[in-house]
Amino acid sequence: MDPRNRPAVIGALIGGCAAFGLLWLLGLPLVLAWMAGWSVPAFALYGIDKRQAQTGGWRVPELVLHGLALGGGVIGAWAGRLVFHHKTHHVAFTIVLAVASLLWAAIVIVAIVRA
Repeated sequence: MDPRNRPAVIGALIGGCAAFGLLWLLGLPLVLAWMAGWSVPAFALYGIDKRQAQTGGWRVPELVLHGLALGGGVIGAWAGRLVFHHKTHHVAFTIVLAVASLLWAAIVIVAIVRA
């Protein structure tokens, strides 16, 4: 990873962990707290990457954006994509977000059934 990416990635991940902790402490079911918490850095990094693309600066690696979506931040990734109009013409992002959506929908369904 490019060293210039580290502050943005670390900051977003810390924000996501903090959001997860707060949501979980407030009594949100674990799977929903997890998804909400990881959606924060996913959304933030889509916005940061869009800004960097416009200004010609360093870029957030695509692997990081994909990883956040697959790791639980799929809602934030979709929101970031729509709000910032970022990566909307990249087929790989559509595929990864669709797979992540199906994966996390199945996880939520299983969590609800077991509750």
